[in-house]
Amino acid sequence: MYTLFYYPQSASLAPHILLELIGEPYQLELVDIKKNANRSAQYLTLSPAGQVPALVDDDFTLFESAAISQYLAEKHIDKQLIPTELKPKSQCLQWMHFMSASIHSDLLMYTYPERHTQSALMYDDLIRSQQGRLEEGFGIIDTLLADNHYLFANQFTLCDSYLFMLCERAKTFLEKTPSLKNVRRYYRQIAATPAISKALEMAEF
Repeated sequence: MYTLFYYPQSASLAPHILLELIGEPYQLELVDIKKNANRSAQYLTLSPAGQVPALVDDDFTLFESAAISQYLAEKHIDKQLIPTELKPKSQCLQWMHFMSASIHSDLLMYTYPERHTQSALMYDDLIRSQQGRLEEGFGIIDTLLADNHYLFANQFTLCDSYLFMLCERAKTFLEKTPSLKNVRRYYRQIAATPAISKALEMAEF
């Protein structure tokens, strides 16, 4: 059975959605970041940097949301959550890497400026600089979604579980950024998907 170590409103939402779509038995284990549970010796054996999520699949352990998502999609290839042919698979993973390395990284700095400077006087400057970077990053996604219901291949893939996770974490930013109308439409559209609704409900305290 899969065990997903999670925290609400974190990157664990992306693989959690995939687990719901896959339909195999799994269990959730809360890692209470507010109590520094992610820094416990036990959890650090699963995720050495103390990041959430981590996945345990029998005797196999994996951390990093994007890596877990790819593992689940590849292991359950029959669910068509990732292409099987090399070129479309590479394009799919291209968007995963872009979202993980660019948008998610910028979003973390925007949301937690205190983690990126020792001076409180710099918080507002960091937030303003990240606003522009986020608008640019989400803007690339917004253009792709102008004529598509999903991010890649016009069907739900692991890219969409990851993008929805980002939208959920950035929903306040998205609502106050008029240029991102397609991303907002996308977010509202797939939020009602049963797997996503259930994952959101289960991930609450």
